[in-house]
Formats: sequence, C-alpha cells, structure tokens
Amino acid sequence: MLFNNKRKLQGVLAGVFASLMLTGCGAATAKTKEAMELVKALDYAEALTVFDAAQEAEENERLIARGRGIAHMGLTEYEEAISCFKEALASSNGLIEAVDFDLNYYLAAAYIKNGQHSEAEAAYDAILALRPQEEDAYFLRGSVRLALNDYEGAKADFDKVISMDAKDYERLIEIYELLTHYGYKEVGQEYLQNALTNDAKGMNAYDSGRIYYHLGEYQKAYIALEEAKEKGGAESYLYLGKAYEATGDYNYAASVYNSFLSKEKGNAELYNQLGLCEMELGEYQKALEAFQAGKEIEDSGYLQILSFNEIVAYEHLGDYQKAAVLLDSYLKTYPDDEKAKREKDFLSTR
Repeated sequence: MLFNNKRKLQGVLAGVFASLMLTGCGAATAKTKEAMELVKALDYAEALTVFDAAQEAEENERLIARGRGIAHMGLTEYEEAISCFKEALASSNGLIEAVDFDLNYYLAAAYIKNGQHSEAEAAYDAILALRPQEEDAYFLRGSVRLALNDYEGAKADFDKVISMDAKDYERLIEIYELLTHYGYKEVGQEYLQNALTNDAKGMNAYDSGRIYYHLGEYQKAYIALEEAKEKGGAESYLYLGKAYEATGDYNYAASVYNSFLSKEKGNAELYNQLGLCEMELGEYQKALEAFQAGKEIEDSGYLQILSFNEIVAYEHLGDYQKAAVLLDSYLKTYPDDEKAKREKDFLSTR
C-alpha cells in the first residue's frame, strides 16, 4: 500500500502542530536549544537525554517539560507526553502567556494520538474560552467532534471557521476532506459549491480549479488549472496532474509533473505524486528515482511518505532485502505506523 499526499486526516491535524514545533516560548538556554534541534532531527531518544542535562543545569523547567512532551510524542509515548504537557501547564505563574496556548494545542494532539478525543475537545474549549477568535482551535475542535460522532457540533465549528474567512479556500478544502473522511462528503461538497457560487467572479483559476477537482468536475478543473499553470505555481501543476490521474490518464499526469520538475527541482510533493504515477504505469525504477529525489529535499514535510513509498518501490523491483533493511530503519523513526507494520509482516514471508 503506497502513501499518497491525501493521508489527510492525519496530515491536516499535524500541520497546525508542526508549525508550533520550534516557535518561541521564552528564552531557552543552551541545552534546551540543543535538545530541540535533536527533536527537529527526529532523534527523540537523544533529545530526552539532553533535556535531562538541561534540567541538571537548572534551565527553564517549563520549556524542558514542553520539549520532553514533544519528544515523547515522537516516540509514540503518548501517556508520557500528556503528563509532560500537563506539568508544563501546571507550572504557570498564573499569568496567561502564549506558551499556554501552545501547550494546550500540543496536549490536545497527544490526547488525539492516545484516542482520548473528549479530553482533546476540552483542551480546545480551554483555548477558545480565552481566545474566542482562534480559527485553528475551532477547526481542530470540529475535527475532534467528528471523531466523537458529534456532527452538529462539528458543523457549527466549521461554519464558524468559514464565517471568519470565507475566502480561505485551503482551509475550506481541509474541511471538505475531513467531512468526506467521516462519511459526510455531500455536506463537504455543499461547502465547496457555495464557495463557487458566492465568489464566482472573484475566485482565481487555481482556487476554482482545485474546487472543481474535489467536486469531481474534471473537465472544468482541467480548463481552470491549465490557465493557472501558466503562472508557474507548483500547486497548479499538482492539481492538474491529479485531475488527469482521477480519469486514469497517468501518462499525461506524469508529463505534467515532469514538466514542472524539469524547471523547478525542489518540490517533494510533486516528486511523490510523480512516483505514484510511475507505479501505476508499472515503471518501478522511475518511481523509485522519483521518491528518492523527493527525499533529497530538506524540511519538506514529505520525508515519511516518500520513505515508505521508496520501500514499496523496492518491493515491486523484487529487491526484498533492501526493502526490509529500509523498513526496519523506517519503523525506528515512525514506530506507530500500522501500515508499515503490516508491510513488515508481508516482507517476512518473501
């Protein structure tokens, strides 16, 4: 099973938290900064060791607890992460600071990972009680409410998000994808159709093209995205290619991705999508090369997806030994990936 760029439920939620990872929360001192760099490099175990050294050096205890929580999340140790974030929140001096909101977002993420959606909802409630215009909190609370089968509550949150910025089409599409994931595709499409109707003249070709794509109106999507493509944006090429993929024309989709990548090498998502097309075409060596090229791009946010797809490409090429070695390394970094665990079971039979 390949990973494409639509692991959206996880990706949408992760995106907000990723932006918090290294934001300023007060003056961290040497050891804490060193540990956070290790967190950024995904070396969570070593980061925890350095956080211990930071504590011995009597650095900022709140930042240490926060950093430990993030490291424990990286190790899929969610109970420990929850404990760390609670500890950091409890050490407040009584004045509400930016770090308190940051910590509540992380606490909610740890609760979600631990399957505690009601507790996550309460964390978002706490944020919104003090920041009633916090758009991200409404959006994320809506996603949690869907997980709790609270459709009406989720829709109220999504309506609030849209009322705050009706022209944030990126967020609108994220709402559509969440609703689709939970079985409310028609509701999500209604949001998209309303956006087209309400801003028919003001919406640019890229935004209308990707909305048409999600509505399944691929011919209209082609026309709009071909126009948007002329401005050279990677996202326009991405959606144009995906529209052709949706109709089964993987050859043309691959040519769209290659057209952009021949001019601009630095887009990991396009390399991933190109690799997926080549896999569909049975061009496994080309797919492998695309996934590996994407991995060379630093801080893209696609390293996990590309790494897994690289393993699958090696499998299709019959190099099971190489695939097994890479998969063992992958699971050390991403130990909670259930698909990868199943892939390991499969490889053990080869």
